[in-house]
Amino acid sequence: MDEIIQNRVLSVAETILNTQGTVRSVALIHGVSKSTVHKDLTDRLIQIDKHLYEKVRELLEYNKSVRHLRGGNSTRMKYLNNRLHTEPNLLTHN
Repeated sequence: MDEIIQNRVLSVAETILNTQGTVRSVALIHGVSKSTVHKDLTDRLIQIDKHLYEKVRELLEYNKSVRHLRGGNSTRMKYLNNRLHTEPNLLTHN
């Protein structure tokens, strides 16, 4: 594996563990696609550091188990935000 890719994989793995973030958030931080981050963490990392891979895999499993909650909350906030902008009198007390 190319040294540049190997360094990126390790950097992405450290970032996701330190931030406890998502694949999407780490992709934004590193300026790569979500697909690249996912491939780095699931396919390439195990070849480089199996112990680090196990830690990352646990976090990815957790993120997967709560993604429906994150999505539901994001949708709720989207509609609440839209409602506040279309009905400004909701912010004032009459």
